Amino acid sequence: MIYKITFSCEEGDPKFRRVFEADSESTFLDLHKAILESVHYTDDQMTSFFMCNDEWEKGQEVTLIPMDSNFEYDNMVMEETRLSDLLTERGQRLIYVFDPMFERYFFGSLKEMRAGSMDGVQCVESSGRAPKQLKGEDDLSVITGKGGKGDLDLDDDFYGGSQYDTDDIDMEGFQDLSFEDGSMF
Repeated sequence: MIYKITFSCEEGDPKFRRVFEADSESTFLDLHKAILESVHYTDDQMTSFFMCNDEWEKGQEVTLIPMDSNFEYDNMVMEETRLSDLLTERGQRLIYVFDPMFERYFFGSLKEMRAGSMDGVQCVESSGRAPKQLKGEDDLSVITGKGGKGDLDLDDDFYGGSQYDTDDIDMEGFQDLSFEDGSMF
């Protein structure tokens, strides 16, 4: 079977769209590499795919490397998982997490399934500009309050100032702790 899978993104260029044709026996790793190539991203992030329901709620995850399995789903790895293992009907939804730190992803849908075969995965349509792969220092300004330039230290008052006085520590309750007799463990 040949699959036609379309990806879009809600951030950045509203015209962003990538369409891939893939042999159903290709792996999620093949699709991952084709996506990265089509958007000119580096291959140095812990990306993953998630199968989704009609409301885009995450289901089965397919990871780049083996991870601890969650009890609800099996641990599936891109290199070992064929597209046909999880994509079985037209209209199925999936997301591709390209920036795991900030949970940014492309929304995908299996648009077409047709008889035939091909080699691997190919990008057959590319429109619009992809968002930046990773949020950078400028994007951290919301967290740091520093406008994204210079040091990424939090404001001094965030933790009560950079100076503290040991006399201010309430020692009540700490004097009964003893690690010498092994009673703590």
